[in-house]
Amino acid sequence: MSRVAEDTWRFHVTERLITPGKFLFGGCGLASALVALEEASGRPTVWATAQYLSYAPLGAEVLVKSDLAVVGGRVTQARATTWCEGREVLTVNAALGTGSLSAPTPWVTMPTVPAPDDCPPRVMPKRFDNSIFNHVETRIALGRSFADIDGTPGSPISALWARVPGHFEPSAATLAIFGDYVSGGATQPLGKNTMGRSLDNTIRIATLEPTEWVLCEIHMHALSGGFGQGTAFLWSRSGTLLATASQSIAAKLWDVEG
Repeated sequence: MSRVAEDTWRFHVTERLITPGKFLFGGCGLASALVALEEASGRPTVWATAQYLSYAPLGAEVLVKSDLAVVGGRVTQARATTWCEGREVLTVNAALGTGSLSAPTPWVTMPTVPAPDDCPPRVMPKRFDNSIFNHVETRIALGRSFADIDGTPGSPISALWARVPGHFEPSAATLAIFGDYVSGGATQPLGKNTMGRSLDNTIRIATLEPTEWVLCEIHMHALSGGFGQGTAFLWSRSGTLLATASQSIAAKLWDVEG
């Protein structure tokens, strides 16, 4: 992103930022807002939530406008709005800041899964080519591959190792992208391939530490009337809880070969 005014940033929607549908990947939209808000406030993200209103297509110019609504002694309450072709496509509310009180360990624990090198690559269908999925490497730690989805219901809990090759220090923005994997999580418990469109996307940052791989532990909660919801715990290789992510999703079935 490049800064074009004191409160405004600009970027273009390129292949590495898009869904297979050729529009801005929701996690990337939230990530761009977090970069802008952290830069504007000079503080790290504590919490942020995005509401998706419209689409930014491949090749479009996107503007991200920040507003530091309240700047406190330790916490900044802020919002960012993302615009494309005169339309507001994304609204983000966030809190940014730091404090001193910490527990010695998190109150949840990382599941026992094989190391990334011992997990099979997540082979994506052809329709996922020329999108963000060509630029993020994922491996299946818990759950089934696309080829193994046969209509048999499975566990609502699945997990993926994910990394951006060469990137070792996850930021709130990177974790927001990984957290968007919740949108496809209904495939595992249903046993049928589902496609999810994020209605909202929330990230809560716990601790940032250097790690090449991030484990995305996805828990799907419910699917009713075409809408699902789920949460992801994001872990470092050493078992540090980096963040939690949650989403509401408009879900539908899709044909892997279609």
